[in-house]
Amino acid sequence: MDDHKMIGQTKTVGFQVGIRRTFPISQEKAWELVTSEDGLKLWLGESDGITLQPGQKYITKTGAGEIRVFKPLHQLRLTWQKEGWPKPSTVQVRIISKERNKATISFHQENLSDKNIREEMKEYWEKVLEAIKAKL
Repeated sequence: MDDHKMIGQTKTVGFQVGIRRTFPISQEKAWELVTSEDGLKLWLGESDGITLQPGQKYITKTGAGEIRVFKPLHQLRLTWQKEGWPKPSTVQVRIISKERNKATISFHQENLSDKNIREEMKEYWEKVLEAIKAKL
């Protein structure tokens, strides 16, 4: 019976969700949109400032975690435990650029506790991408 996994459930990283969207902007602009103070506030919550360096801990109005990977223009990986969650999740933000003025912003989150949290975060990331689009 254990082999019947639900949508978004994995053997090793619990429930996961990934959302991505391509925008008519440069890779630099996309990176700035997700890592600037305003950008971070948009998807991670308000804070007194987050230092984007591996090993740095942070706290926002929505939760807390630690920066794990920081590769400018390409990738940001961090843990994030929202208020009320039993354990932290892992969020990976990637900027993928194939053409000069086209960049894909990808949010991938794993180690989510259950299908309800996965569903909640799927809606959350879709709203974040809508908000990013509205900023353009």
